[in-house]
Amino acid sequence: MFKKIALSAVLLLTFSGLMPEITPSVGAANNRVEKQVAQPAKVEVYYFHFTRRCTTCKAVETESKSAITSLYPTQLKEGMITYKSVNLDDKSSAALAKRCKVEGQALLVLSERKRVDLTEQGFMFAVDKPARLKAELKKAIDPMLSR
Repeated sequence: MFKKIALSAVLLLTFSGLMPEITPSVGAANNRVEKQVAQPAKVEVYYFHFTRRCTTCKAVETESKSAITSLYPTQLKEGMITYKSVNLDDKSSAALAKRCKVEGQALLVLSERKRVDLTEQGFMFAVDKPARLKAELKKAIDPMLSR
């Protein structure tokens, strides 16, 4: 009878957290959560286009890539930001276009929780106001990186 009571007491103490050497502490669990949250955000920038392109279409690609390269060299190198030009005429790009919900030319900035479509700004500013396009890209990307 005494053994049953003693065993019950040990089990009760173990599961109630009063025996920290046997059970992990709450602080250890919190540290694991903090490490997961502290991981940097991943931002993807895509320029979708077709094979046949006009001067403006080519400028959107050139200026957006230049802006990303000059604004975020470290993040590009570390893989926190990626830039990819995608030809919609290539069959291999169909899955990516579907995932991004794209059917035509588009300049998109994507993160886990956000999608910013800068297509209109890209075509409006790439040729005559590339600094303005650069500012629009920065305005879209910075909040995604700081989440």
